[in-house]
Amino acid sequence: MTHVNRRILLKGAAATAGFALAAPFVSRTGFAAGSSGTVNIFAWAGYISDDMLAAFEKDTGIKPVYTPYGTNDELLNQMRSSNGTGYDVIWPAVDRVPNYVEFNLIQPIDESKVLWDRALSSAVKGSETLGAVVGGKRYQVPTDWGTEAISFDKNTSPLEYGTASYGDIWKPEMAGEATVRGHSGLVGLGLWMEAQGKLPKPMRDSFKDEATMRANYDAIIVEAIARKGNIAQFWSNENEAQGAFRANGVTIGQTWDSSAAGLAKEGLPIGFVAPKEGALTWMEGVSIPVGAANVEQAYAFLNWVLTPEAGALYANHTSINTTAVGAEKLLSESSQAFFKAAYPGDALEKLWWWPVQENWFVALRNEYQDKFLSA
Repeated sequence: MTHVNRRILLKGAAATAGFALAAPFVSRTGFAAGSSGTVNIFAWAGYISDDMLAAFEKDTGIKPVYTPYGTNDELLNQMRSSNGTGYDVIWPAVDRVPNYVEFNLIQPIDESKVLWDRALSSAVKGSETLGAVVGGKRYQVPTDWGTEAISFDKNTSPLEYGTASYGDIWKPEMAGEATVRGHSGLVGLGLWMEAQGKLPKPMRDSFKDEATMRANYDAIIVEAIARKGNIAQFWSNENEAQGAFRANGVTIGQTWDSSAAGLAKEGLPIGFVAPKEGALTWMEGVSIPVGAANVEQAYAFLNWVLTPEAGALYANHTSINTTAVGAEKLLSESSQAFFKAAYPGDALEKLWWWPVQENWFVALRNEYQDKFLSA
């Protein structure tokens, strides 16, 4: 991933969040080590490699204990059931952070303990309006970003940037060959319908109030059910998305970038490209639960993740993009090639950043998802 491409990315975020581009990168290799002890990390499955765990312990003397989860909802439900205890670090999507604040599950970030010059300043600024800052207090430090777009079999269902569309998933000839995640598949279908003039309101307005959301989703669900025969398998986590292509005859789908990258690393002919409607784009980061037992170690982990070396370890392992300043200089050739193929031309300027998904929206989106899955 080139330095230029990382900065171009932020134009897309700026259109949604209203923030400026970062200044030129200043590489910094040092880190502030925390005290010895343990840090309990609850993060997405596949995010933390053995190499990362070993490097963190070597650099800081802190023993990391990593527990994986598969979805944002799984994370939120676990935090609610434990009243924000059991872990020192969690990794929610930025647009879901307000959900945790509403239920008093995470604590405000002590900004004096964060080494801010390690993170892209534009990502830090942009996260303020994407969900990381609630009521004037910051609850998350952005560490990574990625997309959900079109994965495809290069041999049987080739696609090219500029013409590739979410609508390709729903074409009649794709019957029995597609995979989507329930709730985000409806968003992708909605963006395609919006481009066709088939939605009553702009898709983004669905996140503003219940009346608009229902007006749009009532139209989307009719279209989705009519075209449900295209779906060979629904997915809700990384393993299911990849399994659809490996074992269930899927040749096209709306998946995470990391899902496609993982399949490509296995040697499968799977490509990944942003559709003309814009790749669904998310940002994530580290938050600290209210019941964290090892707070100083949590900040040590957060600051370590934002070093160039740790950022590159993370990005090369997951094919998800890091916000660590200087990490792009350490990325593997395969990571750079994947990024270039996924976001050619003006794709980075057209990224569709997830708006804040408040609890009322999540409840309604799950209602429509259930209608879709059970139809």
